[in-house]
Amino acid sequence: MNDSVPEADQRQPMVTHLIELRDRLLRVLLIVGLLFVGMFPFANKLYTFVSEPLRVYLPENATMIATEVASPFLTPFKLTMVLAVFAAMPFILYQAWAFIAPGLYRKERHIVLPIMASSVLLFYGGMAFAYYVVFPLVFGFFTSVGPADVAVMTDISKYLDFVLKLFFAFGIAFEIPIATVILIWTGVITPDKLANKRPYVVVGCFVIGMLLTPPDVISQALLAIPMWLLFEVGVFFGRMIHQRADSELDDDSDEGDGNLHDDDKIDRA
Repeated sequence: MNDSVPEADQRQPMVTHLIELRDRLLRVLLIVGLLFVGMFPFANKLYTFVSEPLRVYLPENATMIATEVASPFLTPFKLTMVLAVFAAMPFILYQAWAFIAPGLYRKERHIVLPIMASSVLLFYGGMAFAYYVVFPLVFGFFTSVGPADVAVMTDISKYLDFVLKLFFAFGIAFEIPIATVILIWTGVITPDKLANKRPYVVVGCFVIGMLLTPPDVISQALLAIPMWLLFEVGVFFGRMIHQRADSELDDDSDEGDGNLHDDDKIDRA
């Protein structure tokens, strides 16, 4: 099969694409629903696990509280729903891949699939980094600087909103290598030009860290420094892809020259 032509070169009606998109969305909703049903009996245990980084720093005999009537039910419910979506992320991206793959060239498919797989792993890695590294430092700092006569009793709903914000912030921040590789792969910018913008990137990382994290230097630095390091990782892999693309272009040009010489020999004969 010719690489220059996608497999799905026959044009299909828009209705066909919409039907396929609907079917794949229904599959995603079904998987998310099944995961939610399977995890909901453990909703309270899941919340206990998520709240552990804060509860270990609470004073003796202090507990978290619920200030609203429905919070003891709705808060674990919300957490379970979000975790179901997170757990279904590989399946969601697979459905997205299966939808767009027929319209891609073979060379494009070789890089899109690893990018999608890496994006899932990096998102999970960002969440794990937030839970095991950032939360203990942030909550330890917050609970230690308060006035001595103020009891720390955090509302369970407010705590969930806080940690979900950090989960999303670090999960998305860890996607920086993917964004960097895509920019280089699509030719929007070269690795050298991107590396020359490093000072602006570092400043931007700290600004983003300030906007996405609580107003303290610790959490800001814990988000900004990994973002900068992940940017460097993206530039490194982007250079590899850029060099490979240049070598393939040179090979194609050499083959073209060889075919031209053969044609010249035929004309002369």
